[in-house]
Amino acid sequence: MRTYGEGCPAAHALDLVGERWSLLVVRELLLGPKRFTDLRAGLPAASANVLSLRLRELEAAGVIGKRRLPPPAASKVYELTEWGRELEGAIVLLLRWGARSAAIPFDAPMSADAVILSMRSLFSPQSAQGFDAAFELWVGDRPFIAEVIDAQLVLAPGRPEHPHAVIRTDAETLKRLTLGGRSLDVSMHAGRVTVQGDQAMAERFLGMFRLPEPAAASASAGAV
Repeated sequence: MRTYGEGCPAAHALDLVGERWSLLVVRELLLGPKRFTDLRAGLPAASANVLSLRLRELEAAGVIGKRRLPPPAASKVYELTEWGRELEGAIVLLLRWGARSAAIPFDAPMSADAVILSMRSLFSPQSAQGFDAAFELWVGDRPFIAEVIDAQLVLAPGRPEHPHAVIRTDAETLKRLTLGGRSLDVSMHAGRVTVQGDQAMAERFLGMFRLPEPAAASASAGAV
């Protein structure tokens, strides 16, 4: 592992998680344990060898651990340690900060976890005033609880008991619906999303996420 060779805690943090793909591995584990194949699916541009190396480095640093699930699954999964989970705040700040870039490649793919975490980060409490509801949100074959209570968002793996609507879609369409302003009707007609239950409430919920205004360019940018 390369090192900055500094006693600064920030430099040491980058020693531990600053290598390419390391923080994205953390991002992919924030919503729960995953098998190696799941991580590969969420990070398709990372080679198997590089991903294996990052997992070993993060495990050696105490950021992640691994365990074997009991039968019948009996597969090995990776998960964040308690200390590793503390990186969620840093990931959320990076999501919000990066969303203000005018050059963000919005057309590039995002994993389901990245979309869900972006929704958590870019939720607009102002748009949720007076709106309390629960939704069962399926992204591919993964269910999520999506609840808005007192203008606060709860978005986590699982299924609510009494949802107002069940929304089923894929990660790319969900990204377009929540962060890209795509119409729910258009996506439904295209067969990219289905809604069982109160469609009007589902449409309002999907509109409660906003990309921030791009950061203003520095007045001194380009100055000699």
